[in-house]
This record gives sequence, structure tokens and C-alpha cells, in this order.
Amino acid sequence: MPLLNRELSWLAFNQRVLEEAHSETNPLLERVKFLAITASNLDEFLEIRVAGLLQQIEEGVAEPGPDGLTPVEIREAIVPRLQAFSEEQYRCWNQQLRPQLALVGVQTLALQELLPKARRFVQAFCQHELDPLLTPITIDPAHPFPRVVNKALCLAFLLRRKGRRGQRLLGVVTVPRALPRLIRLPGKGAEYVHLAHLVGAHAKAMYRGLVIEATAAFRVTRNSNLYLREEESRNLLETVRLELHNRRKGTAVRLEIERGANPEIVERLRANFELEPWQVFFTDGPVNLGRLISLYEQTQRPELKFTPFTPPRPMAGSLETPRAERAPAAASQSPPTSDHRERPNEQWRATVFQALRTGDQLWHHPFDSYAGVVGFIEQGANDPRVLSIKQTLYRTSPDSLVLKALIAAAAHKEVAVVVELKARFDEAANMAWARQLEDAGVQVFFGAVGRKTHAKMALLVRQDEDGALRRYLHLGTGNYNHRTARQYTDFSLLTARPELGAAAHAVFGYLTAGTAPAGPLPLLVAPLDLAPRLQLLVRREAEQARRGKPARIIAKMNGLQDRALIESLYAASEAGVEIDLIVRGICALRPGVRGLSRRIRVRSIIGRFLEHSRAFYFYHGGAEEIYVGSADWMPRNLYERTEVVFPILDGGLRQRLRHEVLAAYLADGEKTWFLQSDGSYRRPRANGFSAQAFLMARSLGRVEIAEIPAEVRR
Repeated sequence: MPLLNRELSWLAFNQRVLEEAHSETNPLLERVKFLAITASNLDEFLEIRVAGLLQQIEEGVAEPGPDGLTPVEIREAIVPRLQAFSEEQYRCWNQQLRPQLALVGVQTLALQELLPKARRFVQAFCQHELDPLLTPITIDPAHPFPRVVNKALCLAFLLRRKGRRGQRLLGVVTVPRALPRLIRLPGKGAEYVHLAHLVGAHAKAMYRGLVIEATAAFRVTRNSNLYLREEESRNLLETVRLELHNRRKGTAVRLEIERGANPEIVERLRANFELEPWQVFFTDGPVNLGRLISLYEQTQRPELKFTPFTPPRPMAGSLETPRAERAPAAASQSPPTSDHRERPNEQWRATVFQALRTGDQLWHHPFDSYAGVVGFIEQGANDPRVLSIKQTLYRTSPDSLVLKALIAAAAHKEVAVVVELKARFDEAANMAWARQLEDAGVQVFFGAVGRKTHAKMALLVRQDEDGALRRYLHLGTGNYNHRTARQYTDFSLLTARPELGAAAHAVFGYLTAGTAPAGPLPLLVAPLDLAPRLQLLVRREAEQARRGKPARIIAKMNGLQDRALIESLYAASEAGVEIDLIVRGICALRPGVRGLSRRIRVRSIIGRFLEHSRAFYFYHGGAEEIYVGSADWMPRNLYERTEVVFPILDGGLRQRLRHEVLAAYLADGEKTWFLQSDGSYRRPRANGFSAQAFLMARSLGRVEIAEIPAEVRR
């Protein structure tokens, strides 16, 4: 078939992340972090994608999808890969990371390995901090099996009453979520014990009068899809709240349990959760490797982590720090001591609107500080000349500087915020923010009915010193989250162009009132016209190639699955268009197939920062066009969400984006994987060039564009 399967493609992506945990080119604790990320990724895959797949099978769906596979065939294809992947995760932990950590003094110890001082600490911890939070349950006619919360770590005990023979009882204890999964032992070293081991050791105190014959830690992953009927709901906020509550009790899709667990415990749990044998995953170590992230966070060993990177702050008089004025190399080695080091100074704030009237600004985070975006919103909130603020919100941090500014602004100006309540796994946080915003006087909207709002926009209306009313606009590819902006690559455009400001105003009208724009916009907006306009841009390159003229497409995104766009790319390839795709995760397109896609190359880059930026380049007969935005080329982004993709109209910024940023990614030979036509990925021969390392050095003024090979800058 001409398309690759989405689920298999996703599993290949997580395999590439796991390779970073294997790679000894990464610092040791960073490898632990990558391993934890693969576990969190796998959780989401099971509770969303596999859960949905099982629902299709249960409902009798037998029609093949775009890849030619039926739901049953997909399940049969992914099950062995899921089990093999889980086994590889634990091999990585047991055979590589844990032994290497022990060599440098970072240890996770079994209770029998503890010295007397550590044992006394553990005993006191169990008595004073652990025991008050435990609720032991024994399953019998008066005490039915408890409703185990999604992904909660639990212990199961096989019990019998003293002096009696006969049927065994099952006991269940939930490990308290209020306590860290790894408990650090006192002392100068970095020694830890697993909280689950402490609960197991404390079992005799919980089950007095009973004999404990066997113990096993386990965890259940449940269906976490939200099913909303917005048209029937008068209050979307309450509907999401109810569905979020139900998610914690969804149908089980996986049971993780310690390898070597008593077979009776395994079978009782499997039967209780109504799981097939393939849905039981045996772990050769701590249940839930995702919790190893606390090992990374608690261990203050800088030599075992990446060298801290602090991007330059915006300079006075300009939103973008001139390369020649950036800090010397030595200054980049010390980690930031607090948030203020990445925040713009007062002189910069005073000139922000003047700078935007002079010209557009494009930032590439985290290589350019996110402080400019935060400062833009804060200045809008504080400036008495700013009359109104409109903004979208998809995900943010618990200590969001942006939302604090919006709340403060609501006291003396018009503020409207479109909050996406259905941002997966951020629903609870967004509900809390929505309540706070409403209480502060902000007009809160929840976007178009039936569609997530994924666009990233902030629109300020200001009466400038000359009396004119102007719009100042931020458009981005990432969320308004100053924390994740240090870890994700994203683009930000700040502009005062009237045509873009008016277009953003029309999009906000669509979100808050459902009004369609009066005519075509300079912005590409999903679900209104994004998909057909992208197809038109691809077809235009194909027409150039058919005329014998140079034609080129470079597209960077997180996922590519839309069939219509893939078929357009196939047709463009056969017409003669050279196409480079940089797709971090899922990619359904088969590259390099003769007669179909021989001129298409697909890369995936997995590195220190999560590649989250999206940019689309079209040669257009030499009049190059570049678009940047929030949308991947996936059906959900093109047809089921409100997305905004925007043009880069400034020629200098287009040149930087094409010949510095995109060129660096095309030159990468260290963190790149090439997709093969069969769906597998292969590394190229290492060439010593890492795009992310180059962009960090470029940000600090250490390297020139000339270090990128000339052939990819053309």
C-alpha cells in the first residue's frame, strides 16, 4: 500500500527515543530521562491509540483504513512490538543505566542492601509519613475489588488467615501519589529506595492477623479518551469535568505487573480487569519506568547532564538580540539562577511596540529566549495605551507568567481568552485557569463547537503616541508556556502588519462568535481553508517542475498522515519536485519508491530538545514562500481543530529561516534518522554536524552559517 500504518509509525518513533537512552554520547542522567520519556509516551499510546483500536474491534469495525489494514490486523501487528519494546526498556535500565549509575554513586537500592543508618531512616519514614496515607483492602464479600485509578501504582497481596487452610484472599493497597516514587536516603551520596518496596515491607503492619504468601506491584492503564457531546451540553466546562472524572475509571487496556509474580495474583488481576493475556506486561524492574524522571530531577550532578544552555535576552531597541552583540561564549556555561535571567529589561519593554512598527521579528526557541514573548504579553497588560488583549490558550504551566499578566490586565482593559478545555491531559489545569480568568473579569471562550482550538495567537490593540489605533500580534507554533519553551523547539512571529492583525481579528471572531471571515485571509486557517491551500501550494510546485523549472519543497512538522496531502506530494515527486520532509513522529508517507516517491526524503530528528516547530517552504520559481504555524499535516489538525498557519513576509527573516534553520536540519548527520520505504528508520553515516548543537552555538555567536554545508543551503 502507498501509506504506512499510523500505529506502527508511532512505535518506530518511540524506538528512536529509546535509542537516545541507549546512546553513550548522551550524559548518563539524560539517558535516564529519555528512558522515562519512552515510558510516558507508551502510556499515552496505550490509553489513547490502543484503547481506541480496541473499541473499534469491539464495535465490529472490519473495514481497512488508508493503510489497507483492519483494526484486528493492526492489533496483531502492534502486540509483539509492544511486548518487545517493553522488554528492551527494562534491558536498557537493568543492563546499562542502573549499573552505570551505580559506578558514579547514583544508586537505587533494595531494602536488604541498606546499611543500619538507612534502615532506621526507612523505618521512621514508614511509621510517620507512609503509614498514615495507606488504606489496605482485603477482597471478600463485604469488600469488593476497589476501583483502581488509571496508572496508579498498587501492590497486590496473596493472603490467608492464620491457622486456617482454604481459599486465599487478595489484598490491594494503592501506593500514595502524594509521596515521591523514589525516596532519597540521607547522606552525601545519591542513594534511593523505591516507595513500592517500602509499602511491601510495611505490609505486615497493615495486615496483622493474616499471613502474606506473595506480593506483587502492579499498575493498570485505562482508556483515557474523552467522549463529549458538545451540542447537547449547555456548559462545556462541566461536561469536561465529568468526562475527566470518568477517564480515571475507564476500561482497562493494560496490566503491568512484576515478573515472577505469583500466578494466582496475576490471574485474579487479569480476570478482574477483563484483560486478554496479551494485555499483561511483565516488568523486570520498577513498575512504571516513567517515574525514573524523579531520579533525574532529584540528583544534582551537573556532570551527568547536558551543559546548561541560557539563550540570550532581548536587547534594548530590538526584539531580537543582534548576533554580534550576544554574550561571549564563557557566559553560556553557568546555569540560570532564576527566571529573571531570561526576562527582558525595562528599556527593551519601552521600545517593544516601536520595534514592531519598524519590522517583523522571528524567534526560534529555545535558541532565542522566550522572554520576548512573555515580555510582549506583560507589556500589553501594563501599558495604559493597550486597550484590549485577545489570546488563545492550549497548554501552559502552573506558574504561568502569561496568564498572571492577563489576569492583572483584566482590571483595567478588555481581555478575552479562548481556552481549550480538551487539551489532552491538561484538561484539569485548563479548567482551573478558566475559573481564575473568569473570576478576574476576563471573557473566557471555549472555541468552535466540536473542534479543539490549537492556534497560538495573542492580539493587542494599542492607541499609539500618534493617535493611531494599531494591532500588534504574536503568532507561534508552541504553547504559551515559559517552562516547556526551554525544552521544545518552536517559532514565534511578532508583527504589526495591518493585514495580519486584521486576519487574526477575524479568526478570533470565528472562535468567539462563529462568524466566517469575509474573504480569503493572508493566514491559512483550519478547518476553513488550510488543507486545500496547502494542496494548492504543493500542486503549484509540481506545475513548475512539469514546465522544466526548478521546484523544491521543504516541510518540517511533527506528524504527516493526511492522505490527500500525501497523494499531492507523491504527484509532485513524480512531476520532478525535490522534496525534503522533516517529520519528528508519525509519518504515513512511503519515501523513495520508484514511480511514486523517488524524489522524497523523510528525516526524523531526535535530540536534546523536542522538535515541535512547523515550517513549510516552497521555492515558487525563485520567489520563495515560507509558512509557519501550529498545524501538522494530520487529519485532526486540518479538519478537526482550529489552526493557524502564517506567512513569513519579511525577506530577511525568510532567508534566515531557509538558509540557517532549515538548512541546519537538512545537514544534521548526528541525530537524524531516515525513513525507509518499508517503514523502518536508519541512521546516516555520522558527519559530526548536529543541528541543535549548531543552533545553540549560533545563538551565542560562536559559529557562522558557512559551517552548514553549502549544498543544503541552496
